[in-house]
Amino acid sequence: MKAAVIDRFGGPENLAIRDVPVPAIDDDEVLVRVKYAGIGSWDIFEREGGYAEMLGLTPSFPYILGSEGSGVVRAKGKKVTGLEVGDEVYATGFLNPKGGFYAEFAAVRAAFVVRKPEALSLPEAGAVSGIGLTALRGLEDVLRLGKNEAVAILGASGGIGHIAVQLARQMGARVFAIASGEDGASAVRALGADAVVDGRRDDVRAAAEAFAPGGFDAALLTAGGELAEAVIRCVRPGGRAAYPHGIHPIPGDRPDIELAGYHGEPDPDIIGRLHERIRSRGIKVLIDRVFDLEEARQAHIALRQHYVGKLCFKI
Repeated sequence: MKAAVIDRFGGPENLAIRDVPVPAIDDDEVLVRVKYAGIGSWDIFEREGGYAEMLGLTPSFPYILGSEGSGVVRAKGKKVTGLEVGDEVYATGFLNPKGGFYAEFAAVRAAFVVRKPEALSLPEAGAVSGIGLTALRGLEDVLRLGKNEAVAILGASGGIGHIAVQLARQMGARVFAIASGEDGASAVRALGADAVVDGRRDDVRAAAEAFAPGGFDAALLTAGGELAEAVIRCVRPGGRAAYPHGIHPIPGDRPDIELAGYHGEPDPDIIGRLHERIRSRGIKVLIDRVFDLEEARQAHIALRQHYVGKLCFKI
């Protein structure tokens, strides 16, 4: 099969297209013919060897990146139930030792594979898992967001952020969204945020105080830096703030609020919760640009540039 691989950790120049063996599946796995693969900001950290160093892993090369994708089931292990050959599915497989989704085929544990709902196109399904799971984990499990609460979402036009805006609205919260650029702000308004500011040019603090005079009940920070610190200062005493691990710099502490970092790793429970929200209530996945797999290097360069929503590969 064709895959985008690296032979050593480092920059985007290390990505190359190669013919590699199709992975074999175990009894609890399915083989997915990948049609679309999400390109996540965390893929940079993985490509540079950050996860391997942090977790003490010894990966083998050639190494295939990609933690999410969509496609069609081509084969299944003998213990797999609920999925059939020919099903359109979407899946997540973070740090999969058999290789990621930057490839024509991926072997994935069936517990991490779900039939694609009609509400999502294949490109949307290929790009939603990582950002959707991270957004839902932060809002539901860490922040415990409640109905009518005022929540600030920093990075609202990014991958995690634009899904978080929609999930928070589903939960009945009042959403104050801080987007990036005029295009980002326009996109987030269309997703139903109650108030949207452009973090590049607007007075975020003044707008926040007008929206929630007593302070935000909660805040989800998908980026660090000065804006993150400003948002934390706008959380009411006794309020909550959360950020996914990997943002930089890490937000500073404030003793009179709950501030928690968290991981967005998948598990069957949260995959099921996200799928039900997508299936029953609908989630729009904003895809800024679709790359051919042969453009892997350009795609990783684009991860450092401005875009709205998510990037993905068409395999």
